[in-house]
Amino acid sequence: MLTRTTCLAIFVFALAARQTTAASCEDLQRLTLPNTTITLAQPIAAGNPLVTLPAFCRVAATLKPSADSDIKIEVWLPAQGWNGKLEANGNGGWTGSIAPATLAAGVERGYASAMTDTGHQGGSGSFALGHPEKLIDFGYRSTHEMTIAAKAIIRAYYGQAPKLAYFTGCSAGGRQGLMEAQRFPDDYDGIVAGSPGSNWSGRAMLAVWVAQAVHGAAIDNVVHTNEASYIPPAKYPLIHLAALAACDEQDGVKDGVIENPQRCKFDPKVLECKGADGDAPDCLTPPQVEAVRKIYSPVVNRRTGAAIVPGFSPGSELGWATMGGPQPLGLGIDLFRFVVFQDPNWDFRKFDFDEDIARTVKASTMLNALDPDLRKFSARGGKLIQYHGWSDPQIAPQNSVDYYRTVLDKLAAQKMTASDVQGFYRLFMVPGMAHCGGGDGASTFDMLAALEQWVEHKNAPEHIAASRVRDGKPDRTRPLCPFPQIAKFKGSGSTDEAENFTCQAQ
Repeated sequence: MLTRTTCLAIFVFALAARQTTAASCEDLQRLTLPNTTITLAQPIAAGNPLVTLPAFCRVAATLKPSADSDIKIEVWLPAQGWNGKLEANGNGGWTGSIAPATLAAGVERGYASAMTDTGHQGGSGSFALGHPEKLIDFGYRSTHEMTIAAKAIIRAYYGQAPKLAYFTGCSAGGRQGLMEAQRFPDDYDGIVAGSPGSNWSGRAMLAVWVAQAVHGAAIDNVVHTNEASYIPPAKYPLIHLAALAACDEQDGVKDGVIENPQRCKFDPKVLECKGADGDAPDCLTPPQVEAVRKIYSPVVNRRTGAAIVPGFSPGSELGWATMGGPQPLGLGIDLFRFVVFQDPNWDFRKFDFDEDIARTVKASTMLNALDPDLRKFSARGGKLIQYHGWSDPQIAPQNSVDYYRTVLDKLAAQKMTASDVQGFYRLFMVPGMAHCGGGDGASTFDMLAALEQWVEHKNAPEHIAASRVRDGKPDRTRPLCPFPQIAKFKGSGSTDEAENFTCQAQ
């Protein structure tokens, strides 16, 4: 029996076979695609005050692959100067929206640019309550359906299919990218997956883990509040500076960045208040010390001791308000309220790290992008660049390292060497970068340009140029190295210039 995706692919192939001439933008309003309604096909003139771009055709559509689906997409098509390629873009968090600025950036580079709202509106996970099909749309289906529709729209407008297709995204968008490589390996020739929320259930459990560490937990189903463990944001710099003092110079360069947090051995007990200091601003109380240790430590099953998801890395402390603030991270709590327990009033203190882990993972099957079997993506010639900031305070960076290693292990069992994997998949860890950007490291770079070189010219990225931007201009450059290599100082010259570093094994 043919699946809907197979039928749609056959339809698109048939459409491509019979259409050899380009359509006008307005003609796209009458384009017929399975389970798709074109709601807008509008020429946008150059210099439009709302979007400062060359002229382009804006197409909006609604996709309904299931009876409960309501997936909105937009495809922006350059009127002239199209580079012959598609760039699809990812989302963030639970976000159900399409970002004009993101689409515009693709058009500026000459791409036909596409994006979806993932099948719902708003930034909450509440849409999933009682709507399992919408959860599937958010998890993976909306991105795939957008891809098929976008390629058909491009074919109709230009009279030819895109010669190459790329996907770029960070955070939830990084998860979308990995999901595409895992589930739909034929969709894209190249994927950039930044700071991916690939372990969606793990990030949610980490949010609860940290919140319980600083606010208390239920005991025998009775909620207990313990604000003695709460760490005021004014103390984050104190912890951060102590972590730097312990580990910054391990790479031979004192630059305010921990190059490899995996080798950092920092015990926050050095900050514990002494004697009569009590709770002074320049030290931590014993409960706060324990809370810091908990934030660094992996989430564990308290009964078995098994590690479930890694904690945050030393160097991330300045962003701990994301998880350790007065309220727990809403992105994480929404998974439990609207998917796992289906109770909008669920209290994070009631999560039981003995009993609730398996239930959480099972409920997140369509959300977690953790399948390490990338053989089909590799076999079709796909290239994958993944990156993650070591100082990310929202999605623990060790997640990306762990996933990369599971891919190596899985493919090694299929007789693929580490060099074979590096031939199509490279991970770049970014020292000092926060979530998807920012931080004290060199966090400005062009991963799409590197991916283009790899896909189109077979130039695998041996390093990626990155800069730190302060006051609108770069004040430091560094090479980003493919994991497990790190940037090593050559021993002479300025430590703020990339030319004085080389990528070497750790």
